[in-house]
Amino acid sequence: MTARKDNLSLDAVDEQLLALLREDARQPVASLARALKLSRTGVYARLNRLQKLGPIQGFTVKLKPDYDRRLIRAHVMIKVAPKLSRATERQLEAMPGLRSLYTVSGEHDLIAMVEAEDVGKLDALIDTIGSLEGVEKTVSSILLSSKLQR
Repeated sequence: MTARKDNLSLDAVDEQLLALLREDARQPVASLARALKLSRTGVYARLNRLQKLGPIQGFTVKLKPDYDRRLIRAHVMIKVAPKLSRATERQLEAMPGLRSLYTVSGEHDLIAMVEAEDVGKLDALIDTIGSLEGVEKTVSSILLSSKLQR
């Protein structure tokens, strides 16, 4: 077993379960049990433990490549007024077009990964981010193609 900082130990079966869920989080428990050579009860117990104590925060949707390729994405680097950083983060988290948000070192404080169905919607989203209270400056880079995504 490998010890983790968060006091959760993952064994090889936990790692295998996580790998299966990364491929398809909606797999029936019976399929997971067959693949892991466990009982369904054993899989349920591991899922509950991994959700309660560990690495599983939730389950999400994996978009079909045809739909996913249509989306236009951008990285938006954001400089935030220091006293408003948490309030600004909460406003950003409420935006449906925001896919992820990272704190970073350097000139900017945050990098937001955003996506929209067309350039006009992406432009409006980036403008909305720039107009949030606490945002001092944004610099955006539109992603042209994906070379590797895991």
